[in-house]
Amino acid sequence: MGNLIKVLTRDIDHNAAHFFLDFENAQPTESEKEIYNQVNVVLKDAEGILEDLQSYRGAGHEIREAIQHPADEKLQEKAWGAVVPLVGKLKKFYEFSQRLESALRGLLGALTSTPYSPTQHLEREQALAKQFAEILHFTLRFDELKMTNPAIQNDFSYYRRTLSRMRINNVPAEGENEVNNELANRMSLFYAEATPMLKTLSDATTKFVSENKNLPIENTTDCLSTMASVCRVMLETPEYRSRFTNEETVSFCLRVMVGVIILYDHVHPVGAFAKTSKIDMKGCIKVLKDQPPNSVEGLLNALRYTTKHLNDETTSKQIKSMLQ
Repeated sequence: MGNLIKVLTRDIDHNAAHFFLDFENAQPTESEKEIYNQVNVVLKDAEGILEDLQSYRGAGHEIREAIQHPADEKLQEKAWGAVVPLVGKLKKFYEFSQRLESALRGLLGALTSTPYSPTQHLEREQALAKQFAEILHFTLRFDELKMTNPAIQNDFSYYRRTLSRMRINNVPAEGENEVNNELANRMSLFYAEATPMLKTLSDATTKFVSENKNLPIENTTDCLSTMASVCRVMLETPEYRSRFTNEETVSFCLRVMVGVIILYDHVHPVGAFAKTSKIDMKGCIKVLKDQPPNSVEGLLNALRYTTKHLNDETTSKQIKSMLQ
């Protein structure tokens, strides 16, 4: 079936079959093309968004100068002139999160529909599974960059304060058309999150489940748990790991594994850490800890701080101590 290579059929992980998901070369079949093409339009802009975020330097210097010399009109104008185009970038990032949410919902619809099981979907629709993985990979990379860049919130706060002052003084605000008040409120909520893209995907997945009441929730959670299991097995088994032709595929798989765990934890009623969870959390954490430490600290932090059920009483002490 396509590029799928079944790699494990051992009766482990609550009977989840394991597959080698071809994240490097999967191509869409005829039945996948409609959704694939829609999602591809969004994903082709993802790398550019990450490059823009990586190069985002902020207007910290100009803002400090303006605040320290409130009577100096030239410094006020200089700070405003520096911040407005940056807010244009922040608007672009936020609008991309909305496009990504829509793409995710399309993929979830395709990968959880009846009559096939989630495992059969992943087997039949490798290219869509790869796109789902690419969305998760992008999301964790975006949030890692955002978390280490305090300039984003500082710039946006300054923009809103200055805009508010301009309105009070009836000063025409060049650039106000960029971000109206309603959009600014939504952007504020977005950037106030430690991991805004992950929150967007998590909310979208939860909303997808609640809106599709005729679809068993297990269709969605089993899709997520199967992907987590597949990534873990591909990473921990040298025979399969050696099939990766690109060294970046390892970090790709690690991010995808963590991303689906977090989504599962938010969508599943008891989460990813309970004994009844279909995700082998100890195995997944071990795979992360077996990597060079500097390369996975951000992913371990994502499990520590952006999951929903880690600190529940039902989470074993062993799992908690593994993540300390």
